[in-house]
Amino acid sequence: MFVLELTYIAPVERVEAALAEHIAWLDAHYASGVFIASGRKVPRDGGIIIAIGDDRSKIEEIVESDPFSVAGVCEYSVTEFVATKTAPPLEHYRQELPS
Repeated sequence: MFVLELTYIAPVERVEAALAEHIAWLDAHYASGVFIASGRKVPRDGGIIIAIGDDRSKIEEIVESDPFSVAGVCEYSVTEFVATKTAPPLEHYRQELPS
């Protein structure tokens, strides 16, 4: 599982200009099952995406394809973690620690 943290590096007007494409990109990755949650940070200086996957390089490719990345309006931090405990509705995403 991955936490993708976006930090805006451009004025919000440039972020807004790329927002419709970013939302379409999010929708595509929700449809494929890679994204399970996302939203703006408070204060609005970026966002967070929770992603499912076992291939960090694939997640990094997805991040690079974000219209926000392409437009140069944000930078990403990618944090991988093992979700060994979840709320019951997220039980499907629980993972075992590697041996």
